[in-house]
Amino acid sequence: MRAISIANAGGPEVLVPIEADVPRPLDQEVLIRVVAAGVNRPDMLQREGRYPVPPDASPYPGLEVSGEVVAVGNAVSEWQPGDRVMALTHGGGYAEYCSTHEGHCLALPDGLDDIGAACIPETGFTVCYNVFMRGALAPDEVLLVHGGSSGIGSMAIQLATALGSRVVTTAGSEEKCRFSESLGAELAVNYRDTDWETAIREHLGGNRVNVVLDMVAGEYVNKNLALLARDGRYALIAFLGGDTTTMSLRPIVGRRLTLTGSTLRPQTPAEKTAIRDRFRELAVPLLEGGSIKPNIHRVFALEDARSAHVCMEEGRHMGKLALSVN
Repeated sequence: MRAISIANAGGPEVLVPIEADVPRPLDQEVLIRVVAAGVNRPDMLQREGRYPVPPDASPYPGLEVSGEVVAVGNAVSEWQPGDRVMALTHGGGYAEYCSTHEGHCLALPDGLDDIGAACIPETGFTVCYNVFMRGALAPDEVLLVHGGSSGIGSMAIQLATALGSRVVTTAGSEEKCRFSESLGAELAVNYRDTDWETAIREHLGGNRVNVVLDMVAGEYVNKNLALLARDGRYALIAFLGGDTTTMSLRPIVGRRLTLTGSTLRPQTPAEKTAIRDRFRELAVPLLEGGSIKPNIHRVFALEDARSAHVCMEEGRHMGKLALSVN
């Protein structure tokens, strides 16, 4: 099969097309003929040598795919050859074939094509887990999500608003702010030229937010804590602004705040299956009804994966990047 390998840690040029063996599914795995694969920031971090690959994972990048099941392991009960699925993978999505646990797949929703479906699992499961399962966002509560025009941000805005919550967000340009608002955010603040903490506080009339989804950290931490209401929940998923900071613990004690963090890949197969089940309950009906949708910025050929990574590094995209495989 064709696959994309990481020759060594480095820039996009280290992504190399190769010929590789087709993986054999384990007992609880399915083998998927990949039609499309989503491109995500963890792929870029893996390429740079900053996102260690678990010992049981594929060495190739790619954490979400869509395609057709072509073989199943001996213990698989949910799927059979011929099923069309979208799936969270344990790596290996940048390839013509990819194996993954049966509990990490979803049937392709009605009305969604393979490119769109390939851009759902990694971002969708991340939002579902951190905002709704750990953050317990409820209808009428306010979510602050940083990076509203990103893949995760755009999914969080749509899913939260579709389920009856309010959303405020930050983004890095006026164009990205308008894009975020078009998805349902009631306020998007350009963090490059505006004090976003003050702008959000003024917009909310002095009230605070209930949940923060933060992929920045660093100097954002104290501002996020200041904006959280009593019993607020802070979900941290990445460190684009740095993984260290100095903070006061008083807001946590005084307002009974909860701080939580996670990354998706190290979760156990059973934990990922539970996330899949919750996402299927919350989001799949909304995908089928058109209330939420993947926003595809650009599609690249599998062999041109390095150009997709260049595009992500430049940071001008809004929504998702994808690879067309078959």
